[in-house]
Amino acid sequence: MKRNVLVGFVLGLFFSGIIFTGYTAVEKKSENSKIYSGLTTPTSFDNPIALQSAFVRVAKTVKPSVVQITTEKIVTYRYWDPFGDLEEFFRSPFDEFFSIPRRKQTPKTFKKKQEGLGSGFIVSEDGYILTNNHVIEGVDKILVKLLGDEKKYEAKIVGTDPKTDLALIKINAGRPLPPVRLGDSDKIEVGEWVIAIGNPYGLEETVTVGVVSAKGRSGFGITQYEDFIQTDAAINPGNSGGPLVNIRGEVIGINTFIIAPYAAQGIGFAIPINLAKRVFTQLKEKGKVIRGYLGVYLQPLDEELAKSFDLPEIKGAVVAQVIKNSPAEKAGIVEGDVIIEYDGSKVEDIRDLQMKVANTPVGKRVPVGIWRDKKKITIYVTIGEMPEEEPVFVEKEEISWRGIRVSSLTEDVKSQFGIEDNEGVAIIEVESGSLADQSGIKVGGVIKKIDNYKITNISDYRKAIKNIPKNASVRILIKYGEVGRFYVLKGEK
Repeated sequence: MKRNVLVGFVLGLFFSGIIFTGYTAVEKKSENSKIYSGLTTPTSFDNPIALQSAFVRVAKTVKPSVVQITTEKIVTYRYWDPFGDLEEFFRSPFDEFFSIPRRKQTPKTFKKKQEGLGSGFIVSEDGYILTNNHVIEGVDKILVKLLGDEKKYEAKIVGTDPKTDLALIKINAGRPLPPVRLGDSDKIEVGEWVIAIGNPYGLEETVTVGVVSAKGRSGFGITQYEDFIQTDAAINPGNSGGPLVNIRGEVIGINTFIIAPYAAQGIGFAIPINLAKRVFTQLKEKGKVIRGYLGVYLQPLDEELAKSFDLPEIKGAVVAQVIKNSPAEKAGIVEGDVIIEYDGSKVEDIRDLQMKVANTPVGKRVPVGIWRDKKKITIYVTIGEMPEEEPVFVEKEEISWRGIRVSSLTEDVKSQFGIEDNEGVAIIEVESGSLADQSGIKVGGVIKKIDNYKITNISDYRKAIKNIPKNASVRILIKYGEVGRFYVLKGEK
């Protein structure tokens, strides 16, 4: 079986070649903020000159709304003085005789101001600016420079959302500022022209051109909610937080990071503006983002798992574990359910379901399509609010079967493997090269289910495996720590 990656739905970097394109804060909201969307620019071009003119027009229109962000942070460094032990070197031998204590050397410290660069763009006349969270995270001061203005304005943090790498800051320039026009990132198509504007390496007002290379990119492990637009428009360090705009001059993304073997090359990624709009509204009104919460750990489907569930297609998300007292548990969702629909729309995969639930208003009662016992049922769930700190997740007897040796959950076994469960059986050995080993099953797990048969003790386990034909594949739910996942254990040939 493929070794699926279990995603903790209630979530709540190391990736070779990933570079954030910027380095590295709450004020009362203004009631007269205006946000713009729309624009009139030709949508078709009869010749290259018309296309060139469109690029020029977009650059002139959008550049006044793009800002340079400079950050300052005081960093304390510690070091050992190479000459700190000279006193010990010249220490008199009589010091030992008279029991004079040795001087204990301590590290010395010095402080240094660390500066960072990034970009952002104005979203309202009264000074609200969107940027990336990593541009302003953990800094002591944020300074904003406007186009054609040598003065730097100190910004205050309105709110941040690390789960999407977005942040909202505000400046008081004493005059109305030119906001960008926000587009609709759901309507963009692969191949469309896009323009990136920002301050790479501190080079102000830099404009680069490319196309939308792909949509819906995820799996980088940079943020919890990943749905990036991929582009080949040149994006470099300092571009983070700057706008990615379409040929109409509408912002359709926020430049965030690149994948590159070398800093000035690679593939760029931007956060879709529709995702940013939802975050902006909540940050401006509440200073934080409130998301919907289902309360399940999910596992992606593959061909083997889908076949074991008799699913008509490889779409949906497997419920590997239900969190206690969660909306899912209260509604009756159980381990082994496959969520195939949510609030009237099909669920493609874990990322799709994750986004759908997160964007659901707290308290809304939604229909959830479940595949259970080879048929579809509908369960209504009242969506909760995602917690601030998200959960991650007797007589000894042993039985060996298909390369797995299990034991009842005695205190000795629980202590040895760090198990806290009181129900199930512990996997204490996996035979090398066995079917279980090939499926990715490891020692230390607790078997909770075999197919739809719940395992609470060694007796249940014995009954569950007794009538399974040798050549039959079975689905096993195993819990490691606080997180459960399903494995398909193939039968003998």
